[in-house]
Amino acid sequence: MVDEESVDVGGIRLSYRVSGPAQARPLVLLHALGENAGSWDEVTPALTRDRRVYALDLRGHGRSDRSAHYSLDLMQADVLRFLDALGLGAVDVVGHSMGGIVAYLLAQRQPERVRALVLEDVPVPRPRTANLPARPDGELSFDWELVAPVRRQIDRPDPRWLERLGEITAPTLVLAGGPSSHISQEGVAELAARIPGGTLVTIDAGHLIHHAAPDAFLEAVSPFLASLS
Repeated sequence: MVDEESVDVGGIRLSYRVSGPAQARPLVLLHALGENAGSWDEVTPALTRDRRVYALDLRGHGRSDRSAHYSLDLMQADVLRFLDALGLGAVDVVGHSMGGIVAYLLAQRQPERVRALVLEDVPVPRPRTANLPARPDGELSFDWELVAPVRRQIDRPDPRWLERLGEITAPTLVLAGGPSSHISQEGVAELAARIPGGTLVTIDAGHLIHHAAPDAFLEAVSPFLASLS
């Protein structure tokens, strides 16, 4: 059974889906830019077999509050306040793309709160050519106003993000989407190499690994998490 809940995290109301055994180890799922908690629906049932799974709508996405201010740093702070509000100590975290950046920022800044880390096709924090997309037609499930500030941070990341990858203490699995992904795969490999004990696994499914190849995603992630139980 999946429950839809929400919680105040310092003036922002975050929506989340929670499922799995109440006393099981907590697992937090962080989606990509423009996505929401529902993006994990194909893999959540398997993950909840031995985890209490919390799939968040990050600020400005899904059912969570829109805001006058957006940044990856604010999203990281939101996640930390979410953990505090629910009384969660150390958690396992899976982050896809933008959500992966939020996840590794949390692991850098609050290492005691991240027990295990999975980064799905996440760009290494190095400058890249800026490319602001045009707004899609129709109603969106996220606030378009967040795209420009978040993309600026991804395209021109704080140099400290790269420097502090070596401070991550959580065992980390880095998934690469292979040549059909628009993310630099050399950069994904560098990300894995810079995290102490980081392990790189390539699943040739493109950027949306957990959607395009859910079985392969679970075959990599589930044993990794189970090995740390």
